[in-house]
Amino acid sequence: MSNKELVSDLLTRLPDDVSLQEIAREVEFIAGVREGMAQLERGEGVEIDQVEKMIGSWITK
Repeated sequence: MSNKELVSDLLTRLPDDVSLQEIAREVEFIAGVREGMAQLERGEGVEIDQVEKMIGSWITK
């Protein structure tokens, strides 16, 4: 599905009274997820043990 088709589909699913800010947030979220998926496909992901260490340091601050 192209980016244009993805946004078009999103717009048909949102309520008619949705604000422009809400639409922008939805598009930003979808763009972030798609970028994350592309990074994973390129092998740029982070191993789970590295993530666990990162989370641990965030919690103990």
